[in-house]
Amino acid sequence: MASAKLEATLRSESGKGASRKIRMAGSIPGVIYGHGRQPQSLTVNARETERLLQHIAAGSTVIELNLNNSVARTLIREIQRHPFKRNILHIDFQELVAGETVEVRCPIVYVGTSDGVRNEGGILDQIMHELLIEVDPSSIPNHIDVDISALKVGQSLHVSDLKLPAGIKVADEGTLTVCVVQQPKQAPATAADAAAAAEPEVLRQKKAEEDKK
Repeated sequence: MASAKLEATLRSESGKGASRKIRMAGSIPGVIYGHGRQPQSLTVNARETERLLQHIAAGSTVIELNLNNSVARTLIREIQRHPFKRNILHIDFQELVAGETVEVRCPIVYVGTSDGVRNEGGILDQIMHELLIEVDPSSIPNHIDVDISALKVGQSLHVSDLKLPAGIKVADEGTLTVCVVQQPKQAPATAADAAAAAEPEVLRQKKAEEDKK
């Protein structure tokens, strides 16, 4: 299970005006909610948060919020960004409770080289890059391994084919395609190939002209 730490401060002000002041001061307005907790407004440092998000999978990393001298284990549930500047406008945290499962999106790691790629020149098309799973917070994996070594050209893996560790339940539809080994692409014709293909036509035209004489 991946985890990280982040400092946070509870706040009492709310509304667009208060949020604007918070951003101008170099912080990000947010909220924490969860089982048995009333939603509470908070702020986190913008620079520290952006730096943290560059190194973690935000949807599946447990964030330990140091919240006014108490620690809350959370997941980031929503990040609102400015449509053009891309700076964070607001961030939502869900507090985790042991024994209460949560749904998280976990990165997929493809393991091995498929038989179709290795021996038949096929091309692996990685359609899914993360998987929605239901799991206890204490057992959130860093990633989900997907073994593709047996796949031949034309074969695919679906969500229902995946073998997951005990205690992890897939929340995605079982019919979704995870990956497929495509047929190898045909090499484009070279100039020499084009000339060779055109040569018989030229000879036929020349013979037809001689027959008319």
